[in-house]
Amino acid sequence: MTERRQAISVPLAVAKVTGSVRALPPESVPVEQAYGRILAENLYADADIPSFDRSAFDGYALAAKDTESACPDRPLEFEIVERIAAGQVGTKAVGPFQAVQIMTGAPLPPGCDAVVMREWTQEYVREGKAWVVLKRAMRVRDNVSLRGEEAKQGDLLVGKGTVIHPGIAAVLASLGMTEAKIGRRPVVGVMATGSELLQPGEPVRPGRIRNSNAAMLAAQIERAGGECRYYGQVPDELEPHLATYRRMLAECDLIVSTGGVSVGDYDLMPRVYATLGAALLFDKVTMRPGSVTTAAQLDGKLLLGLSGNPSACYVGFELFARPAIRLMQGAEAPFAPLIEGELLADYPKPNPFTRFVRARIVYRDGKVGGVPVGFDKSSSLTSLAEANGFIVLPGGSRGYKSGDRVKLMLVDDRDGAEWPWGDDGDG
Repeated sequence: MTERRQAISVPLAVAKVTGSVRALPPESVPVEQAYGRILAENLYADADIPSFDRSAFDGYALAAKDTESACPDRPLEFEIVERIAAGQVGTKAVGPFQAVQIMTGAPLPPGCDAVVMREWTQEYVREGKAWVVLKRAMRVRDNVSLRGEEAKQGDLLVGKGTVIHPGIAAVLASLGMTEAKIGRRPVVGVMATGSELLQPGEPVRPGRIRNSNAAMLAAQIERAGGECRYYGQVPDELEPHLATYRRMLAECDLIVSTGGVSVGDYDLMPRVYATLGAALLFDKVTMRPGSVTTAAQLDGKLLLGLSGNPSACYVGFELFARPAIRLMQGAEAPFAPLIEGELLADYPKPNPFTRFVRARIVYRDGKVGGVPVGFDKSSSLTSLAEANGFIVLPGGSRGYKSGDRVKLMLVDDRDGAEWPWGDDGDG
């Protein structure tokens, strides 16, 4: 492990991380429990959809040619010879100027090629027979859902790597599936470093701070679809670091530590990686906050060392851990979406590195914008309570003004996006 850190760009760092992980073997879960998971197989139509010509409305099925002369001044009468509910099949032949009362979704009877909506008609009984009066002409296939108009047998309905939302759950059920083949949730080991940390239930003491990063990371891992396994707080001593790390390597698919990645005397993560023989991917990124974010690989597993500062830890996770966790589940679009919007407040602070400003992404008058929130330092914690994304400001010698067009990163988005940084790496 080198002592001199060479900073690399955010897109290059993201590419190094995502290139180091692979999808885990899939598993099956009941369809009712598949929401939010990632589909691990393509879904194909097992039959034409719909599988028969059917009525699109409640009304009357008849032959369109019999209605050609119908108009308000010359209404036509049709004898109702049968009534068909959804799930039933007609049993009678339909002749000229006859009709079948039909409900939405019921099969179109033979001899019928159009459906008159019920609200366009009047029904009455005369001499013991039911009749319906029509005052407008119909065309063939009016108000009819044709066999195969949604999809033909064998058509691809949903591709693997897609996040399962309620609509996809409906497709799964429509295919008769009781279980969905989905990407396995990776077990993500979390270790918090630092002798200065107190647990949330402990009283505040001089020089000590409560460990907020562990709870934050657990929630972020859950949001990304992973399973968090917390290994506790480790003091600033090498042996406890190594012992905890070896346990995580044996039990987890991905390892995330918070703290100990800077250059201080008690920042031990570089020594941990070196002692374990991990291959360094990077140990500095041209970003603020979180420039000391570090990544390494060992025995085919990704090791992420995030800053101990809460906001820097949060940013580092969303940039690097989130897409890794999504990719391990087989996601085709693992990244947080990066869209263009408007900066809604001045941000005069220049910075040579790309800055990820904690922000509230808002939608106003059909436009999207970002408002910086809270105290803007990497140690800031309370700003995260309001943030639902980042304003991404490229490095430079000047600040930014309200109204400038900027990139906005949507960390709350469940579906995700494909590679968001562009061919030239600047987003």
